Amino acid sequence: MSILELRNVQYSYDQKKNVLKNINAQMERGKLYAILGPSGCGKTTLLSLLGGLDSPSQGTILFDGQDIEKLGLAKHRKNNIAFIFQSYNLIDYLTPKENVALTSKLPPLPILQLVGLTTEEIKRNVLKLSGGQQQRVAIARALASDAKVILADEPTGNLDEKTAAEITSILKECAHQMQKCVIVVTHSSDLAKQADVVLQLKKGLLQEA
Repeated sequence: MSILELRNVQYSYDQKKNVLKNINAQMERGKLYAILGPSGCGKTTLLSLLGGLDSPSQGTILFDGQDIEKLGLAKHRKNNIAFIFQSYNLIDYLTPKENVALTSKLPPLPILQLVGLTTEEIKRNVLKLSGGQQQRVAIARALASDAKVILADEPTGNLDEKTAAEITSILKECAHQMQKCVIVVTHSSDLAKQADVVLQLKKGLLQEA
């Protein structure tokens, strides 16, 4: 059964040209989804709609069979969705341990070690970490939450090839072992090859690649 479903979803800026056109799709737990498409095609917009950061111009988005608008977008964001932003969105005056502790009652240390951070790195201010390390903290924060869905916007976009491969592997494990629904917007063909389902967004339409 799908955990997220889009029914006839459309989106337009200022009620002009539709960026997204009659999108119908279902996403399940335990799978890694990669959404591909040219820059400016609406991939990040689609992610924002799924996460309840914005509302579609038309159509319905369901979480576990419930309309997220009726459920309440703020409640949906808080309880159902964990975001991994391209810009990390970490609290910059805290350590990785403190950033993760804010989102979960679980002990942050095992989760941060799971994504490859050392005991020393966990104690540093996040601004003293590399981009790859900060991305690992952002992923750890998402893994630590109770959310069933993880939405990631270009999570490997600023990373070197080795780190990107490690991050992709973590996201895949998150889907398969933790039974989360992981949806990633990406330009990376390497990440797409690791995904269970690859979706292509082109000219406002979403189709399996």
